[in-house]
Amino acid sequence: MDNPTPATTPKALWEGSGVRTVLDKLNAELIGLTPVKRRIADIAALLLVDKLRQLEGLQSQPPSLHMCFTGNPGTGKTTVAMRMAEVLKQLGYVRKGHLVAVTRDDLVGQFIGHTAPKTKEIIKKAMGGVLFIDEAYYLYRPENERDYGQEAIEILLQAMENHRDDLVVILAGYKDRMDTFFSSNPGMASRIAHNIDFPDYSEGELMQIADLMLERLNYHFDDDARAAFAHYIHLRRQQPHFANARSIRNALDRIRLRHATRVLEADHALTREQLTTLQAADILASRVFNSGASH
Repeated sequence: MDNPTPATTPKALWEGSGVRTVLDKLNAELIGLTPVKRRIADIAALLLVDKLRQLEGLQSQPPSLHMCFTGNPGTGKTTVAMRMAEVLKQLGYVRKGHLVAVTRDDLVGQFIGHTAPKTKEIIKKAMGGVLFIDEAYYLYRPENERDYGQEAIEILLQAMENHRDDLVVILAGYKDRMDTFFSSNPGMASRIAHNIDFPDYSEGELMQIADLMLERLNYHFDDDARAAFAHYIHLRRQQPHFANARSIRNALDRIRLRHATRVLEADHALTREQLTTLQAADILASRVFNSGASH
């Protein structure tokens, strides 16, 4: 076999595809998640090799790209789905590369005849891109014989099979509940080619996430505030309803509220440093430090 021309070398395809830019963006947006990022890069590599095989006239069948993202809330599943849509667009596997994110309520109607048009309309909006269904296990409620979720599942299954060249479906949710959902819906399980688990963030990673969020808003911790927030993270992770990066974002919103209240008590002009620096007092006022409430 002749050597590939420079335009069709793997490196040239990789560089020309724009995928590296998308993956770099993902790295900049999300702290940690190394196994997830590696898996996304592997999928991109698989698709590029498929393109090379086509160029060489080898047997090529577009790989199934429907996926399942499992993990706790706030671990970056929606963000990764958005970047996956961009990767697929760059490589020519979908036309538009947009993301349509929905839940059960967007797909399932409450009355006879409502579910099919709702589900079909969402599929129509997602064509050419990625349909992201969060907490997908709520589509299936076997305990309610008058539930219409099964109708939505059947329409989705048909779309996943018939439009696999222009629609990628990503199901997301807690791992144990998704496992139960798949065991009850083998047709759906058989169409999922990639199962990617999103781990919880470590305390160090959560601090990095906080720093990144604050930097984007032109805030920063002073040394005492940094120590106080590290303690906050340690306590908050042990409480119910902790949602990783989402809980960190909510905590920072409340800290900024306390900071604003504090600095407005000043009877002098505020400096740039005062407007941008969060202090320990802004954090230690949280009920997390005394009552165990999630604030």
